[in-house]
Amino acid sequence: MSILPEAAKQYVGMKSEQELGCEPVERGAVRRYAQAIMDENPVYSEPGAGARFGGAVAPPIFPMHMFRRPFGTPDPLQEHARDPDFDGLSAPRGLPEIEPLKGLSLLNGGSEIEFYRYARHGETVTQRSRYASITEKQTSKGPIILVVIESEYRNGDGELLIKARRTQIRR
Repeated sequence: MSILPEAAKQYVGMKSEQELGCEPVERGAVRRYAQAIMDENPVYSEPGAGARFGGAVAPPIFPMHMFRRPFGTPDPLQEHARDPDFDGLSAPRGLPEIEPLKGLSLLNGGSEIEFYRYARHGETVTQRSRYASITEKQTSKGPIILVVIESEYRNGDGELLIKARRTQIRR
């Protein structure tokens, strides 16, 4: 028995608008991130140490964490604070929620990340995502739906920094 609604397949290929990170790669944010991941490599803070990369750089997947809620925009948790049915789930950034799958449980199915280039201090970063695939798979516990979201992160000149493929498991 299939649990994948035919209407869900129409979302494959849908893309988000290109989004600009709310701030350029900034030394203080890079420092806090490097400390959090316990990797205080000098290339993240000293321009001379990062000379072979064109100056000080951010850790490899830092650009994926640059897309925060800008000042003055609504806080989604506050907006839903009085909704007893809100479970904290929302559509991936910039993509529409897959309505036919609404209400199904969501699990993280993992991420694959391709790294192309470090983001340098002062660079802006953009992100664009798309639904790459929505498929059904039979498991020993029954059917599951796999939603694969691909995102590209580029610098202000359009150079590719990172490609990420995230899998959601819905059941």
